[in-house]
Amino acid sequence: MLPGLKAGFTLDARLEADSEQLMWLGLCELRLMNDRRWPWLVLVPQRPGVEEIHDLTPLDQAMLTFETNMVAQALKRVTGCTKINTGALGNIVRQLHVHVIARTEGDPGWPGPVWGHGMREPYQRPDIRRFAETIKAAL
Repeated sequence: MLPGLKAGFTLDARLEADSEQLMWLGLCELRLMNDRRWPWLVLVPQRPGVEEIHDLTPLDQAMLTFETNMVAQALKRVTGCTKINTGALGNIVRQLHVHVIARTEGDPGWPGPVWGHGMREPYQRPDIRRFAETIKAAL
């Protein structure tokens, strides 16, 4: 294990409840939001007590940027989406996490934000596994 990784780290309960673990990237755990309306990934840097990007060390900031770009490129490749939305809001879940969402004209809520739009539509288990494998192969 790399120094500092996971030591004292606990995933926020809301992130754990709303998403599925896909894989470890390096700095971040990559998770899939359990809402099939949008291909929606979340990167969670494994650093305890970090709420903002500027709370990370410069090296961790660079690694987060690298991993976010890598995930965004893979998501765009596998979905063929019109636009990738990337954001780290943290107004409700304070733990630092970065959303990477594939958006396509005409999707539910287009062109508005995904947050607070309608009711979540959970994936079926086989669909989560299939999407996870597709993303892993693209990375």
